[in-house]
Amino acid sequence: MTTTDWVGFIGVTILLIAFFLNLNDTIKKESIIYLSLNFVGAGIACFASLLLHYLPFIILEGSWTLVSAYGLLHYFRKK
Repeated sequence: MTTTDWVGFIGVTILLIAFFLNLNDTIKKESIIYLSLNFVGAGIACFASLLLHYLPFIILEGSWTLVSAYGLLHYFRKK
């Protein structure tokens, strides 16, 4: 596996952990942990997609990162 593969693998793993923990009601979708895991995981996966020059996943993961950033901003504004 290349370095780019590992970067993508790490990002996707973080996203899957967040998804699994949410499905099991371990963390809530409004929690800072869930939002942060999504932001970081999607950002890392987007970076890997940029390195691969794979536009569909750049758009997908970039959008996921932006939506997660919006969720984090909303979370901190409520506090």
